[in-house]
Amino acid sequence: MKKLVVAAAMLALLAPWTSAGQDVLDFAAVHKAAEQGDAGAQHALGFMYASGQGVPKDEAKAAQWFQKAAEQGQAEAQYNLGVMCAAGQGVPRDEARAVQWFLKAAEQGDTRAQYNLGVMYASGQGVPRDEARAVQWVLRAAEQGDARAQGALGFMHASGQGVPKDEAKAAQWYQKAAEQGQVEAQYNLGMMYDFGRGVPQDYAEAAKWWKKAAEQGDAAAQFNLGRIYLEGRGVPRDDAEAAQWWKKAAEQGDARAQARLGNMYGIGQGVQQDYLEAATWYQKAAEQGHGGARFNLGLMYAAGLGVPQEYSEAAKWHQKAVAQGDARAQGLMGLLYIGGRGVSSDRQKGCDLLRASAEQGNKEAGSSHQVFCAAGKADISHDELEKRLDDEIARLVEAQKSQEP
Repeated sequence: MKKLVVAAAMLALLAPWTSAGQDVLDFAAVHKAAEQGDAGAQHALGFMYASGQGVPKDEAKAAQWFQKAAEQGQAEAQYNLGVMCAAGQGVPRDEARAVQWFLKAAEQGDTRAQYNLGVMYASGQGVPRDEARAVQWVLRAAEQGDARAQGALGFMHASGQGVPKDEAKAAQWYQKAAEQGQVEAQYNLGMMYDFGRGVPQDYAEAAKWWKKAAEQGDAAAQFNLGRIYLEGRGVPRDDAEAAQWWKKAAEQGDARAQARLGNMYGIGQGVQQDYLEAATWYQKAAEQGHGGARFNLGLMYAAGLGVPQEYSEAAKWHQKAVAQGDARAQGLMGLLYIGGRGVSSDRQKGCDLLRASAEQGNKEAGSSHQVFCAAGKADISHDELEKRLDDEIARLVEAQKSQEP
C-alpha cells in the first residue's frame, strides 16, 4: 500500500479571491486598501509579493502582509502564514508557529489548514505527535469534501494510525478521494481491489483505478498497470501495452519498471528485441540498487550482448548482486574467481561462492562445485574451465530469454 501524504509537504499558498474576469490584481489599488487596514487587501498584497504578481517577488514582505491580515482573523492569510512558517519562506522556519496559525484557520473551517494540522500532529512537527488528534483534524477536512484529507483518512484506517484498523472504512474514504481525482487514493483503491481488502476482490476495478492514477503520471500505478497487462489480469493480455506503461514508469525513475523494461527489450516481448536498450534500462535500475537488474547487466557484459564483452564490468555488477544474495550471481562469480576472468584468480573464494549458490538451490552451481572444488580436483584443465564458464553464461542467457518479464 502506498503511503499517502500524512506527515509530508504542506499545501501551496492560497491565492486571493478576484472578481469575475479579473486575472491580475491592481497593485496600487490593493496596496492602498491594505495600508488602510483592509484584511482582504492585506492578504491579496501578501500573495502578490509571494508570487511576484505585479511586483518583484519578496517573501519577507509577503509574510509581513499575511501577518497583518492574519491578526485581523483573515483565515486564508492565517493558512498562508502557516505555510510560510512551516517552510521557512520569508520568515525563519518555525513549525510550532505554523501550527498556531493553522489552528486559527482550521477553527474557522479552512479545510487546507485542518488537513495540514492533521499532518503535523501525525508526524510530530511543531507539536507532540498525537495520532488521535491528527485523525480528528483530518476527519473535519474530509467531511467537508477535501480530497487529500479523504485519502489520508483512508490510509489512517488502512494502517490503524490513530484509529482502529478498518479496511472497509479505508476503502470508503479512498473511494471518495479517488472520485475527486486524488491520485494516491486512486492507486490505493486499486490495491484494495487487487487484494480484496475492504472490498470484494475485483481485478477489473483495480485496473480501472490504477489506469486513472497512471494517466495522471503516478509511476507506481503505471508499473502495476504494466504488470496486469502482461498477466492479462483484469484487462486483456497485451504485451505492447505492458511495455508502454512500464516505459512511462521507467522514465520517471521507477527501478522495478526499468528492470522489467530491460527484460522486455532483452527477449523482444511487447517491443522489438534490442540488447542495447535492454542494457540501458538495466543500467538505470542497477544504479538504483535493483538486484535482478544488477545480475542481468553483469550477464550482458559477460556475454557481450548490447555492450562490449567485458568481464571486469560483469564481475562488478555480479559482486553487487552477490551482496544482495542472488544465487545466480554467486554461481557465475564463483566461476569467474576460479577462472580469473575480470577478477584476480581465487579458487577458494570461487568454491565458497559456488557452495553458497548451491545451498540456495542452484543445481548448476552444485555441479560446478563438484567438478572444480571436490577433493582431488585441483588439476582441472584450463580448457575445461573455460568451456564450463562459457556454457554457464550461455545457459543463463537462454534461461533469461525463456522467463516472463
